[in-house]
Amino acid sequence: MSQRPGEAQLPHLFKPGRLGRYPTRNSIKYGACCVSNYNTRDGYITPRELARTRVIANTGCGIITNQGAYPDAKGEGKSYFRMVALYDDKFLPQFETIAGYIHEAGAVAIQQILHAGRYGGIDLGYCVQPSVVPQTLPHFRPPREMSKDDIRRCIQEHVDASRRAIKAGFDGVEVTSFMGYLLASFNSKFTNQRTDEYGGSLENRGRFMRELIDAVKQALPEHPFIVRLNGAELMDQWGGNSEDECFELMKQAAGCGVDMISVTVGWQEAPESSIGRDVAPGYWNYLAARAKRECPDTLIAFGNRLPDPRMANDCLAKGEFDYWEVCRPMLADPELVHKAAEDRLDEVRRCIGSLNCLSRVFRDLPYSCTMNPALGHEVEPEYAVTPAAVKKKIMVIGAGPAGMEFAITARRRGHEVTVYDRAERIGGNLLGYASRDLARPDDLLSVVRHYEVMAAKLGVEMKLKTEANAKLMRSVLHQYDVCVVAAGARIDLGAYDGMPGRERLVDALEVAAGRVEVGRRVVVVGAGKIGLVVAEFLKKDGAEVTLVEADKRIAGDVMPTFKWRHTAWVEELEIPVLTSTRLLRVTDDGAVVADAKGVETTLPADTVIAAAPRVANQALFAEFEWMVDELHGCGDALMPRGMDAAIHEGYRLGARI
Repeated sequence: MSQRPGEAQLPHLFKPGRLGRYPTRNSIKYGACCVSNYNTRDGYITPRELARTRVIANTGCGIITNQGAYPDAKGEGKSYFRMVALYDDKFLPQFETIAGYIHEAGAVAIQQILHAGRYGGIDLGYCVQPSVVPQTLPHFRPPREMSKDDIRRCIQEHVDASRRAIKAGFDGVEVTSFMGYLLASFNSKFTNQRTDEYGGSLENRGRFMRELIDAVKQALPEHPFIVRLNGAELMDQWGGNSEDECFELMKQAAGCGVDMISVTVGWQEAPESSIGRDVAPGYWNYLAARAKRECPDTLIAFGNRLPDPRMANDCLAKGEFDYWEVCRPMLADPELVHKAAEDRLDEVRRCIGSLNCLSRVFRDLPYSCTMNPALGHEVEPEYAVTPAAVKKKIMVIGAGPAGMEFAITARRRGHEVTVYDRAERIGGNLLGYASRDLARPDDLLSVVRHYEVMAAKLGVEMKLKTEANAKLMRSVLHQYDVCVVAAGARIDLGAYDGMPGRERLVDALEVAAGRVEVGRRVVVVGAGKIGLVVAEFLKKDGAEVTLVEADKRIAGDVMPTFKWRHTAWVEELEIPVLTSTRLLRVTDDGAVVADAKGVETTLPADTVIAAAPRVANQALFAEFEWMVDELHGCGDALMPRGMDAAIHEGYRLGARI
């Protein structure tokens, strides 16, 4: 095959490599991205999973790692309700199919063995770990200490599962020892408080890992063995390993002859982020570079918070690691490697680090991706983008994520699409919200840029600075076959009608968009995500800010894996929060509020900002009902929610119109 244009620009990324005796076509490893939860409760792989893995097989990676399978019949290693199992030959047929997909696509096939240890035993009511160290998170199971017999049996179960993986056609195996899973809990002084030869010193804490590596290597000497290890636990608060100790453990693994070390970051219990959008891309690269320096003869794979192929290529050029290990960026866009190779990186749907995937998995749901509505639905024809049976002329009202996702999906199917929006630019309310985000504005703004690029490339007609209303619709009557209302949501200032000082209230979305000036002293009413973002950026900008929330807790509409981040920011910025509190009136002095007992307080303020309640912009449904053949809606125009629902609904509607 001739070299594609992007391959010449990213030569280190597309440089062939070798894992053990197996050549790899490039220096990219698809990482096992947690587990999908697409499978059966008793560990069998489903058609849904097979369809997903066929897509993964075709991502273009040189090495592809299948998601972790638990190795024990009892289920002590099982961490998720729908996790796949590999403790018996009865599971092999579907693993054989997956290995076949990977080989057909020209990649090296690796099967991960995942014993969850401290986070396992999901069906048992207990978990196993080296010592009885209480859980810091209440949803995990109470621990039982493993005996030496348990340790020996567990090692044998890993050997047996590894043999089955090879029998199924995989080229090698990977054992995961991070995130607080079993090997990590033996390695860490937080959870390993044993006094026998498996505890105490760092040498002893690493004994279980070394014995397991040695046992698998002896059983399968011709096949590559990979271990995933923490470069940083982020568990200092709980007395976990230091980075120096993490790297000493890596050197122990390298000394056992592992073929590759995958460097990872964090535990599930870690009180700080490792892969969310509050972590800048490239932040953890120093861990990979250190691993390569300290284990120079062992292949190093790395990809934590490293979503950009260009940055990965630069790291490879500098010798910071040997393989770019990528997972979530290819959940967001399975075509990422191909787009890089074809010099189409401007078309990539970037992983924005919203961690919708983890939010769902940690609640025992099948994982999904904000940016990829088809993830997990590859087996369903309804989610495929196929040529439309009848080409239609479609008008879309609203250029936010829902409207734009619909527009580009419908256009890909052959429809003629025109998008109307009163703003000067694509993006809707997301533009203001994203530009004020303390985490990483560029990640959220990349969503807007993606829609701008794809609208131009696909030929979606954009009519910006155009108000869509009944008058407009009458002027274009019968020119369109379909109208899709994706007009988003607004702050319902009407909810404050009759309240003294109502005219003094300022709209939070207008503040976020930069269309309203605010004073030095600010009260924000509503501590959902809009109110939090506005309060945080104003406080960061030097204002005195107080948050008022009617509910008992803040961040009620924030994605579960990001609630803690807003809570932490509020604490770090020292923003006073009054929960179970409602706004009574706005005066010259500020905001008068009442707590749950009715006690009134005046909060001094130059500006009072309403960030709640949010209501859908639904008026156009009634106005357009008798003006167009088909009338549909999607996103916040149906009910105020978030970007995830907006993108997914826009896609689903676009795929079926």
